[in-house]
Amino acid sequence: MRRLQALELASTIRHDGHGGVTDDLDTVQGTVRWLHGQGELLAGHLAVEDLEVDEELRAGVVELRRAVRALFARVVSPGPPSPADAHRLMPADRALAHLNATAATERVTPRLVWPDGADPSVRLLSDEPEPRIRLLGALARSAIDFLSGPEIRQLRACTAPRCVRYFVKAHGRQEWCKPSCGNRARAARHYRRQQDDAVRD
Repeated sequence: MRRLQALELASTIRHDGHGGVTDDLDTVQGTVRWLHGQGELLAGHLAVEDLEVDEELRAGVVELRRAVRALFARVVSPGPPSPADAHRLMPADRALAHLNATAATERVTPRLVWPDGADPSVRLLSDEPEPRIRLLGALARSAIDFLSGPEIRQLRACTAPRCVRYFVKAHGRQEWCKPSCGNRARAARHYRRQQDDAVRD
């Protein structure tokens, strides 16, 4: 589902597996790798190989990610936001304005699609010739679709130690973004209990 592209973008800041945080978009090469991994999600918007990724485009994608993560933090409030950027979140009103302005840069036209034997639906097709604008517009619209869609009610910040991801809760008891985070959280709780017991003895 293309609206989940917003979650993919937010997840380019992640736990590095060694107790720290890594940013998949912190270099032009990293941004190229991430974009090539999004080929399926970007299908219908642009061909990734048509993009010339430079520092300016990388910075545009990063700034859009900042806006998305700030709005994700607003969604999960009053719960805590992801600790990766909780101390430097873009103000929510500025994030909203940036997201809307980025989406508005791409010229799109609504088209009615009505295949035989199916209900009609509307698709927004791009009339934008510039691939960079198409990319940023597609990412911004996916965030708008996500933030206005049903998944928003299930958006959570993972509370496992060292995790910095946002995730969509798939079932009622899910507390973490993936099983390994659950294992780490349980191990941390067990360790704390042992430490508390040792202090009391």
